[in-house]
Amino acid sequence: MLQVNKLNVALDSLVLAKDMSFSLEAGKVNVIIGPNGTGKSTLLKTLFGDIQAKSGDILFAGDALQRKQLSHWRKQFGYMPQDIRLDVELSVLEVVLLGQLNSLGLRLDDSLIKEALSALDKIGLLHLANRDVNKLSGGQCQMILFAQALMRKPKILMLDEPVSALDLHFQHVLLDHLDTQTKQQGWVTLMVLHDLNLAAQYADNLLVLKDGDVVASGHPNNILTSSLVKEVYKVDAQITKDSSGIPFIRTVRKNNSAPLSPTPKHSSKEVESLV
Repeated sequence: MLQVNKLNVALDSLVLAKDMSFSLEAGKVNVIIGPNGTGKSTLLKTLFGDIQAKSGDILFAGDALQRKQLSHWRKQFGYMPQDIRLDVELSVLEVVLLGQLNSLGLRLDDSLIKEALSALDKIGLLHLANRDVNKLSGGQCQMILFAQALMRKPKILMLDEPVSALDLHFQHVLLDHLDTQTKQQGWVTLMVLHDLNLAAQYADNLLVLKDGDVVASGHPNNILTSSLVKEVYKVDAQITKDSSGIPFIRTVRKNNSAPLSPTPKHSSKEVESLV
């Protein structure tokens, strides 16, 4: 289990977590949702150790994140950040193999190559194994980095918007494989998604972030409501459920003729003074 206790994180004057506490169970897909700028990516970076918290504890299997043992802490992670640029002169196979960087030597073990090829095959990209990664589309690079993260054999898998560049088919290929592997391997999986309907389909547990706090958590069936969407995203939504009880969120479009901001925050003179 990954535990976060009274976490406080700030970047300059911007507070992104204030006394935040939650726990994530192994074998479950945990999904973070929330508006832009609420600290979703920052939270992942803090758990990984890229950003140092002002206070609070992060623990996994009883061990606490400590700066002096950061390399040991990170060995437990498979981490896929938002940035999917792969501006390197490497083949797809070589990039996937980097997931086992600590096991690579002057001569590649045949079992590692087979494992990397198998990872590509499972996500439908085996035919790209010998292609240069810098010639792939953004969506293909996203899938390649996902395969690389799986090659790390993580105890904790974190993915920041892993389907943002993918078409409908590969969104489900990635998320189906992620769900299966999480349950089979007993990983603690945590990912950020913007698509509420994908979050509703794949999350065993939702963490809803707003203003540096977890304002709701639990199974999507239990917590995704119109009032929650209104509170967090400031939009009206209609929510229905399919035969399996999975929520479907349909946002309600505002009147075209309505101004973007019905109540201006600043007077015209204040705006002119900024020009």
